[in-house]
Amino acid sequence: MADYAPPRTDIQAPLRALPARSCDAHCHIFGPAAVFPYAEPRPYTPPDAPYEKLLAMHAKLGLQRTVLVQAACHGYDMSAVLAAIASSRGQTRGVALLPPGVQDDEVARLHQGGIRGARFHYMSHLDGTPRAEVERVASLIAPHGWHLCLHGDEDSLAGVLPWFLQLGVPIVVDHMARVAADKGLDNPNFQALLALKGRPGAWVKISGIDRVSSSGKRPFADGRPYIAALIEHMPGQLLWGTDWPHPRVHGDMPDDGESINTLLELCPDEGILERILVRNPQGLYGFDDPEQ
Repeated sequence: MADYAPPRTDIQAPLRALPARSCDAHCHIFGPAAVFPYAEPRPYTPPDAPYEKLLAMHAKLGLQRTVLVQAACHGYDMSAVLAAIASSRGQTRGVALLPPGVQDDEVARLHQGGIRGARFHYMSHLDGTPRAEVERVASLIAPHGWHLCLHGDEDSLAGVLPWFLQLGVPIVVDHMARVAADKGLDNPNFQALLALKGRPGAWVKISGIDRVSSSGKRPFADGRPYIAALIEHMPGQLLWGTDWPHPRVHGDMPDDGESINTLLELCPDEGILERILVRNPQGLYGFDDPEQ
């Protein structure tokens, strides 16, 4: 029995065509459980949302590249993500969850399979990974050119972001740090994101607008000013993603077409749009030339 609803299939069409080689830089796949079983124990049980369904959604929107972020329901078993990458002809990359004590040979294996980052959760309701272990992982991934994903929230960001910035590898802050929209743009946590402007190796994902919204109601309009401010302030350090199939959503299920249309409305400049959707993820993830 799934704990959460499946993603929407009746999504909006894009307002205009996306740039060639546009990338969904934050999404997940679930199962199918009959092929890629969920972990035991696991924090939630999702409805199956396999890679083929993700690609079908991407085809509707005109997205051609993908970054798969390992889902917690699969734990440390990267099989589903690695299989998807292997079938993608270099157009999909991955971000791993690494087990405690991971060694260099496993990092090398994952790199060969197309993994380019490691994610750490610092949500206020979870016990975050000890700093010493994150520092150890940073030393393992640095030779491979990986980055660290920081998934935090209002109550954790201020204590974690400063030392993540000292680790000597690129960092990506997921979901605009899940700042609370009802706290306004002057929120110190959001200002800490804007303060990353010009800092080499620091990136922010303009994803998860529903996780920023304080209403939980589509179209999550109270999250739009945060995306607009980031686009205006630091477009060269932004990545965009759908967060499909929206694990553990507690409000309205997002419409992924609506999500891309929010970006298109807030970013009318085609050059900046191409930078966010194409050049920035290409620089970080190194997708293959699709003609190869």
